[in-house]
Amino acid sequence: MPCLIAIITSCGSVRQAGLPELKKLPDSFNGLSSAPAEALSWKAVFTQPDLKGLIDTALKNNLNVQSGVQRVLVAGLNLRLSRSKRYPTLSAGISAGLDHYGDYTMNGVGNYDTNFSENLNEKQRIPSPTPDYFAGFRSSWEIDIWGKLSEKKRAAYNRYLSSQAGLQWYKTQVISQVAELYYELTALDKRLEILQRNILLQNKGLEIVEAQMAGGRATALAVSQFRAQRIATQGRQFEILQAINRIENELNLLMGRYQGNIGRDTSAITKVLPREIYAGIPAKVILARPDVREAELELAASKADVSAAKKAFLPSLTLDAYAGYNSFKLPLLFSPASIAAGFLGGLSAPLLNRAALKNSSLVANSAQLSAFYNYQRQIIKAYQEVSVQLSAIENYKQAYRFKSSEVEELKKAVSTANDLYLSGYASYLEVIVAQRSVLEAEMQQVDLKQKSYSSLINLFRALGG
Repeated sequence: MPCLIAIITSCGSVRQAGLPELKKLPDSFNGLSSAPAEALSWKAVFTQPDLKGLIDTALKNNLNVQSGVQRVLVAGLNLRLSRSKRYPTLSAGISAGLDHYGDYTMNGVGNYDTNFSENLNEKQRIPSPTPDYFAGFRSSWEIDIWGKLSEKKRAAYNRYLSSQAGLQWYKTQVISQVAELYYELTALDKRLEILQRNILLQNKGLEIVEAQMAGGRATALAVSQFRAQRIATQGRQFEILQAINRIENELNLLMGRYQGNIGRDTSAITKVLPREIYAGIPAKVILARPDVREAELELAASKADVSAAKKAFLPSLTLDAYAGYNSFKLPLLFSPASIAAGFLGGLSAPLLNRAALKNSSLVANSAQLSAFYNYQRQIIKAYQEVSVQLSAIENYKQAYRFKSSEVEELKKAVSTANDLYLSGYASYLEVIVAQRSVLEAEMQQVDLKQKSYSSLINLFRALGG
């Protein structure tokens, strides 16, 4: 009875605090379109053949992706391990031992007295010290009467699914990074082209001013100003070349290689956005995002951990069995008369390690709360990212439209300034300002186009790819 009372009183577990409620998602993204979202495919969004090839290579060779694949394999093995704990263990073994019993022990007296029995033959007499030989099988099985092992399996299963979602998120990140760097690279190519075209225009302007100075119609100051402008423009080329080198190396890193040619369509940045992406209802779009799904599954796993920690306070039912050959004389070990078998069932509950179980339960509960807050943060973060990028696509589109009009007007201004200068109605400074203005406007135009592409790519990533 005292033992039974001790078992029952040990079953109480630590009281666990409940989880807060998740904040409700808004019905739309700041009043923007909430049409049902289509399933996104990166091949449908990014249509440039060169870009597709780069993304394919990165998905195959990227080191983060390969590391993620290994994490999925580890999670799968942990799941198999948790499943195996629900079934009996079976082991084969051979053992040998030697016991010397004292004269005043039960075994010592019993063995001594047994040897005088007339019913024993010589093979059955017990030697002293007494050997113990065994060859056979042993099995042990913890019966999952409370579902503790099932909860551990459920936690492992959710972590396996979480690792798969994490791998998908890695792939989405890699696709987005490659695409963004690709369009940044083509934007740099376009900037370099603009600089080279403007250098040709500046060369013509310099030739005209030098000719006018030779004829006494322009000063050395004007020549120096035109020449300085050209030198500054020439110098900017090398800054762009360095940026191109840096981005090419970043792309090679994403593709898991030291170096390699980055093929690209240099006109890609001037084309229209590759595809419209429509935002869907946040609850459907955001909750399916791989990193959000990963956090959700980790929360589910932590809930199972809490349940398993609570059930660790309950008694465990274990069944043990063995079968094989057992003898105290080695020559007789494998004789049919030495065949032996045994079975034992036991119910045990934690007593002295109760404090350790309490701490484990508290740790599991804190981990569950941490997983909940991380899940909530991921949902809010995903919503904000989608909202920002939807707005950015529209705003940059309008900004690009106005900047394009500005560039056209400034090109006309350059032509007009040149004509007026040759006619003596404008100073050389007005020509320089006009040339500089159109150069900067064209560079800003490329920058806005790149930002438009970047917003589309970021929206693709924000929606989960």
